[in-house]
Amino acid sequence: MATITKKELIDQISEKTNNKRVVVKRIIQAFLDDIIEELGRDNRLEFRDFGVFETKRRAARVAQNPKTLERVNVPPKRTVKFKVGRLMKLRLLQQDDKEAKEAASGQSYQPE
Repeated sequence: MATITKKELIDQISEKTNNKRVVVKRIIQAFLDDIIEELGRDNRLEFRDFGVFETKRRAARVAQNPKTLERVNVPPKRTVKFKVGRLMKLRLLQQDDKEAKEAASGQSYQPE
């Protein structure tokens, strides 16, 4: 499994669209900034077939430090939940099927 950075993603999109890297970078950053802004306002973001981002509230709770067994109060907080959309789910299932077939045939999976 590889880690793809924002820079690498910008380079890929720039190549595919024949747009200058600086233009793609500005668009990607504006997109990410708007996602953060909307989630900060507790808005739900739905991208058909890709997925849905929404905020969830976690209640305050009492946790325990595993080393010292000391009880610790954890304050309430908001987190972001992502629900996978239809096309992404299909892609992930196809990849799982490919890996399973290769494992059954004795071949090792090599990511692209």
